[in-house]
Amino acid sequence: MQGALGDIVVLDLSRALAGPHAAQMLGDLGARVIKIEQPGTGDDSRGWGPPFVGPGGDISTYFLAANRNKWSVAVDLKSAEGRGLIERLVRQSDVLIENFRTGVLDRLGFPVERLHELNPRLVVLSITGFGHDGPEGGRPGYDQIAQGEAGLMSLTGPSSDEPYRVGASIADLLGGIHGAYGVVAALYERERTGRGRVVRTSLLAAVTGVHSYHGTAWTVGGQVQRGSGNHHVSIAPYGAFRCADGMVQIAVANDVQWRKVATLLDIDPDIPKYVTNQERFAHRDELIADIERVLAKNDRAHWLAALDGIGIPAGAIRSIDEVYTWEQTRSQGLLVEVDHPVLGAIELPGPPLRFDGEPPMRHSAPPALGQHNDTVLTWLEEREG
Repeated sequence: MQGALGDIVVLDLSRALAGPHAAQMLGDLGARVIKIEQPGTGDDSRGWGPPFVGPGGDISTYFLAANRNKWSVAVDLKSAEGRGLIERLVRQSDVLIENFRTGVLDRLGFPVERLHELNPRLVVLSITGFGHDGPEGGRPGYDQIAQGEAGLMSLTGPSSDEPYRVGASIADLLGGIHGAYGVVAALYERERTGRGRVVRTSLLAAVTGVHSYHGTAWTVGGQVQRGSGNHHVSIAPYGAFRCADGMVQIAVANDVQWRKVATLLDIDPDIPKYVTNQERFAHRDELIADIERVLAKNDRAHWLAALDGIGIPAGAIRSIDEVYTWEQTRSQGLLVEVDHPVLGAIELPGPPLRFDGEPPMRHSAPPALGQHNDTVLTWLEEREG
């Protein structure tokens, strides 16, 4: 056993991104994850690209992002063979993850009641688009649809007239993250009760769950906040500012920090329109213009060094390639090397958690379709004794 969940078995019936991401997170913690895929085609994301890589140009980098540390079994869930295998796996698993539309798992012959007949200790994670019940509970859910329906696009972009999607598939990824922590909580509860339970989340819930101060601005303050580009909706100055050779990000969270920045930029911090955050925000456009007028005199490297020298949070805006070649990223274990059955040694984005006193986890590559059919059957026979 390796990792905090080294004695846990996860049966992953999910596809695309939200469910596979949750399963991958549990695998990163040491769980044995058995991924069930449709013969011939596999997980939907095996066909999503570009980019595709490999000798035949048919391996999706999208699939590689969400399926490390898993065994792949290709079997038709609608067949008698498939249903029989799932029954055997359910009996030997601690967690089952599914992100079918509401009712699909029931039609396959595995309603929750049946799952818990087979294994009362089973924790079931169900991720849907908009919730499993309610007036629109049966709707299919995809990331961008959820970003729009859950209000995130209205908060992103330069103005209320131009809603933007978040560049990453954030609804799916948050759904997976929420699902994984719900599973861990249910496993902990099972130690007391001896029984598993169903954990439910959705893309709608995942996005609404991170509204944070945008949510309370409406529920308590009666204010509907909108997209404000690269500047904060409540704090000033806090955002991306133009300098001589591009942009630099500066975050001024309090009046002490403001006085330091104002002194550096030769702006009087006690001007009435800038003396408090409330005043600075009310005059934000003027403040941005005053700051950028000074920043235009030097390049990013100069200003980042100067801001760091006075203890002000600031940073560059890196491209993805720059992030993964940045020594700080690599020092945090945010890249892992795995041995792929076709691609050989490759680097993947790594898990975001580290545990003090534990050696780095050994990770396995995302599997080829059906790569572990025989392995899982042998493993099952050993478990069943």
